[in-house]
Amino acid sequence: MNRTLTYTVPEEFDGEKVNNYLRGGIGLSYRMVRSLKQIRGSMLLDGESVRTIDRLRAGAVLTLNLPQDKSTAEPQPAEFEVIYEDEDILVINKPAGLAMHPTHNHQGDTLANAVAYYLTQKGKDAVFRVAGRLDKGTSGLVVCALHKMAASKLNGSYDKTYIAIVEGKYENSGTIDAPIIRPDPMKTLRAVGEGGEEAVTHWTALGHRDGLTTMEITLETGRTHQIRVHFASQGTPLAGDEMYGGHTDKISRHALHCAKLEMPHPVTGERMIFTAPLPEDMKKIRS
Repeated sequence: MNRTLTYTVPEEFDGEKVNNYLRGGIGLSYRMVRSLKQIRGSMLLDGESVRTIDRLRAGAVLTLNLPQDKSTAEPQPAEFEVIYEDEDILVINKPAGLAMHPTHNHQGDTLANAVAYYLTQKGKDAVFRVAGRLDKGTSGLVVCALHKMAASKLNGSYDKTYIAIVEGKYENSGTIDAPIIRPDPMKTLRAVGEGGEEAVTHWTALGHRDGLTTMEITLETGRTHQIRVHFASQGTPLAGDEMYGGHTDKISRHALHCAKLEMPHPVTGERMIFTAPLPEDMKKIRS
């Protein structure tokens, strides 16, 4: 997708190099600036081509012409709910059971394929770039950056709140601070173990019923399977999480849903909050 962005140079950057404004004013990453430098006509000052070492004038208009992306995923239709869409981001409520990216086990039946199809139907195209992925069995909010700059600005700038249903009784709130290892590099299974990557999970119990507790969860770190591994390490795996010892008699997948997403818009900087209700399978067993 072609995307053109315009900025009026503020007084504090009068006489500064273009690079300083791109990095310190707009907040682009070094990699993004380098990418723009390599494309002829990607940076214009009052309509004239400009280099990163050139000087700015207060009140001048800096135009960034972002290169068009080309999706690498084969367009294939699949059900998902669009929560929000503009020229820069696409926010999706992903259903459980839909993998994020094509792998040797999933070819054509992933969210990447579905987004490619969705954009193609609208005459658009974009590489599938997501800010924080969800496991195949996890439902909830996913934000897709529709161009390279949006992806750069979104990196690490979002906060997610999850709802999980775990086996066992919890009350009040607490934190699980335990490193996560990958015992077998050939398997996706993770475990808590010494020498692993730091992993911190904050939880608040929302209620319990029939041996299950509904939790609100936020993360300080984003390790693979972090929530699932942390609660399994406490002897209270997520309901339905067969991989980590959960039972599937009440729900057929691990009971985890990304219910809230907060982030600054990657272009406007506006603080945005998105929510997605619990899916029916989790509603049926929550306390």
